[in-house]
Amino acid sequence: MNRQKGHLIKEVLPGSIAAELDIAAGDRLLAINNEIIEDIFDYQFYVEDTYIEILIEKPDGEQWVLEVDKDEDEDLGIIFDNGLMDDYRSCHNKCIFCFIDQMPKGMRDTLYFKDDDSRLSFLQGNYVTLTNMSDHDLDRIIKYHLSPINISFQTMNPQLRCKMLNNRFAGEALKKVDRLFDAGITMNGQIVLCKGVNDGAELEFSIREMMKYLPNLESVSVVPVGLSKYRDGLYPLMPFTREDAKEVLATIHHFQREIYEKYGTHFIHASDEWYILAGEELPPEENYDGYLQLENGVGMIRLLLSEFQDAMEKLRKEQENDVILMREQEISMVTGKLAFPYIRQMAEEMMRTLHGLTIHVYGIRNDFFGEMITVSGLLTGQDIIKQLKGQPLGERLLLPQNVLRSGEDVFLDDVTVPELEKALQVRADIVKSSGYDFVDSVLLRA
Repeated sequence: MNRQKGHLIKEVLPGSIAAELDIAAGDRLLAINNEIIEDIFDYQFYVEDTYIEILIEKPDGEQWVLEVDKDEDEDLGIIFDNGLMDDYRSCHNKCIFCFIDQMPKGMRDTLYFKDDDSRLSFLQGNYVTLTNMSDHDLDRIIKYHLSPINISFQTMNPQLRCKMLNNRFAGEALKKVDRLFDAGITMNGQIVLCKGVNDGAELEFSIREMMKYLPNLESVSVVPVGLSKYRDGLYPLMPFTREDAKEVLATIHHFQREIYEKYGTHFIHASDEWYILAGEELPPEENYDGYLQLENGVGMIRLLLSEFQDAMEKLRKEQENDVILMREQEISMVTGKLAFPYIRQMAEEMMRTLHGLTIHVYGIRNDFFGEMITVSGLLTGQDIIKQLKGQPLGERLLLPQNVLRSGEDVFLDDVTVPELEKALQVRADIVKSSGYDFVDSVLLRA
């Protein structure tokens, strides 16, 4: 058999099926069961069988056909050079709210890549507009029954969607939701709300239309557009006010009551920013339907507070049993302006519970992107350094994990953690996002 290209194997796990078959790094996978493998979805589908035939090409061009008998769903132990096993697909839209268009020049190239690849929705939870999804892509999602897929709706008004995405096919792309629904594919949705564009009556219309896809469409989040200071030449968008936020919440709460009565789910959810901007209490945990939209900032603070309270109850029990021996220590932590009041509240409770503990909490103003950007995930190393210079930091500085590039010790502006430590003369500890990790990091628990 002669196949072109194939997929380069980066690593073979020791003791795996692939290792036993003498498959090695540098080999190429050409086919499984005489089928060309397009990407990771084809690969995962075919390797589920208990008997498969693999076509491998060695670096010298020799091709091996290998027969594999294995348990169902047993992995071959192959890691490919490209995790997707295909090129990443970039976005063809020019959305009026796109944050990448609002970034300054001179940052690393990867930050300017706009993905709109439906496969990343399943693999990484990315939201896709469907405008980049071909009929072939749709057929494969249905064939493999891939779920859930995360969809950026923005609006259910086809004409308005074309305007918001600056794509004349954006309205037509909504019809793909019908095929996904008919095939029983689980979906989650997102609306990036833009003042005077898709809010008000348009938001009400969109929610009504999306309700038709219940229960396959499990949840929809409504998030406010993020506006940086780099918007010259872009569509004129205004920030939401406190009164605007109250109106948005009133609309969402109205639909939540109606939908919960009919379906037993709240379905439409407001991100945490709306409650903070409106000055309203966060909903109780049960209103989040199992936190289906955490990645969009829906219920993130409520979950953090719930986990923290649980961790503190356990801590107090340990204190009663003399398990905790707390030495005096002074530490500091940073967060974005959005979560600052909650992080400070948690720190104060820990200080009341553990005598001898001092925690300085700093809400970092985002000078790099502009003060309207308040989430910790968009903080830069230079802003943290500038605003903490001369401040009491204690022996350790706790940094939330989401300020760093995934799997690395680099901030968005390419400042590294060691550079920050040197500039501030303090040890920096990276803290994961849960309330349990918050308590453990203060106590120096692994």
